[in-house]
Amino acid sequence: MKFRVKDMDIASGGILIAILNQKDAAKLDLHSGDRILLRNDGSEATCILDISESDKAVPEGKIGLFEEVLDRLRLKNNSMVTLRFTGKPESVVHIRDKLYGKRLAYQELYHIMDDITHDRLTDIEKTYFVSAGLVNGWNTDEVVDMTRAMVETGKRVKFKGRTLDKHSIGGVPGNRTTMLIIPIVAAAGFTIAKTSSRAITSPAGTADTMECLANVELPEKKIKQVVRKTKACMVHGGAMNLAPADDKIIEVEHPLSVDPEGQLLASVMAKKYSVTARHVLIDVPMGKSTKANTWKKAKRLRKMFRLVGKKLGMDVRVIITDGSHPIGNGIGPLLEAEDVMAVLRNDPLASEDLRRKSLMMAGILLEMTGKYKKGKGLAKAREILESGKALKKMEEIIRAQGRKKRPKLGVFCHHVCSGKIGRVSQIDNDVIAKIARIAGAPADKGAGLFLRKKIHEVVKKGESLYTVYAENKFKLDLAMEFIRKNTGYVVK
Repeated sequence: MKFRVKDMDIASGGILIAILNQKDAAKLDLHSGDRILLRNDGSEATCILDISESDKAVPEGKIGLFEEVLDRLRLKNNSMVTLRFTGKPESVVHIRDKLYGKRLAYQELYHIMDDITHDRLTDIEKTYFVSAGLVNGWNTDEVVDMTRAMVETGKRVKFKGRTLDKHSIGGVPGNRTTMLIIPIVAAAGFTIAKTSSRAITSPAGTADTMECLANVELPEKKIKQVVRKTKACMVHGGAMNLAPADDKIIEVEHPLSVDPEGQLLASVMAKKYSVTARHVLIDVPMGKSTKANTWKKAKRLRKMFRLVGKKLGMDVRVIITDGSHPIGNGIGPLLEAEDVMAVLRNDPLASEDLRRKSLMMAGILLEMTGKYKKGKGLAKAREILESGKALKKMEEIIRAQGRKKRPKLGVFCHHVCSGKIGRVSQIDNDVIAKIARIAGAPADKGAGLFLRKKIHEVVKKGESLYTVYAENKFKLDLAMEFIRKNTGYVVK
């Protein structure tokens, strides 16, 4: 059956949505949530149906299409399109099976990942998939199969040379080790291409921070050119289409702040497997605000990452690190970028904890290649940093990606001071991250916090604990209102 297209001038953010008038839907015995197949000049798209009760919104004989459908089928307002009913995707049956506790095989997981990748599932169906994994768990074979399915439904990229990679499972503000490890490892002659997501709940991710220095939104062809030239890159991974199902699963996990272990493992390993990384270092910060909030959980994740890596033929090393407090001085894109550059310049005022952790991790990665014996990797990493080779490599990467004009620090600021003399006994990661986000980070590059007192340091009454920066007074006032309830610091 043919319908004339009405451009709804609305984007769903990914899902393919079509709208029929309720009278046309009744004639075809179609209901809200049904799948319909639309065709135009050899192209086709499976859409999720919504029903319009208003003739004004979508008149009889017309079909309202969201922007994603128009783009997919190259349609314009008043074009003609053919509609055919199609049943729900087979993956819905597999999701229901998982809800009842069934172990899923590779082909079943492939169907689910393929339907998620191509936006054939509703948010409700994707949420049930996440819930099924949260309630019933995933065994090792399922995690490996899910990882492979995520990779096979996206692109794989092979870079020249032996490829290394690293990942932190997050939860620690200011933990910008990636931007130091990459130039150190690349300067040692190894390929380490980092494709990162943007921050969702944190004040900054690697892509947000690197964007203060260089372009991160690069097409795949340009990314490959950068890596060929410099042996490294630090870019937003969206253009690469690596394990795209993973990003869409994360979108439905975020509102409920859930991250089931099996999907966390598959999420991390799929991105590394997609770039054919041979040696991968995983950082598992342990602290009350991290995903590994107990020693038992941290050890369990370490064991599972190693096991999954082995089954995928990857050399995976996992370190458990202190995630109980922020790392570095800056929290927020620009402030974290300045932290990184200070360490690379060997500035005596640079953050020592950020420098120490980055060197330790870079040293382990170098040893994983087999070129350096145990204990020698750290020495090599330190030599590369202190000689200026890492800074030179970072400048090379920035030029190759395209240098950006550095943003300005927020002009509205406020010092948060201690109410008593004592020692900083606790810094709450969640509170510090929340303050930075209220102040405008990561969207406002110059917003965030500069920590003037770190964990265990002595502080005098009235002395500044940290400074909050914002790009407008309204956001600074909002941050200060939050701080009046909780500074994030405990001084004893």
